[in-house]
Amino acid sequence: MADNGNHEALDDLIALLRRQISDLTEQATAASGSGSEERLSDLLNEKQDRLNELLKERAAGER
Repeated sequence: MADNGNHEALDDLIALLRRQISDLTEQATAASGSGSEERLSDLLNEKQDRLNELLKERAAGER
């Protein structure tokens, strides 16, 4: 059961990161041409890297 709880927690984090990436993408589109583009790009990269880590962790747990 603990593994199931961990799997659900990973799924929740993955879903949260996907929403955050989507929101940041919308913000970056709206901010095009402003000085905040670089910061939004950095945030997107950080979120994507974390998402990739969690996806790998989840895949390893499914083996």
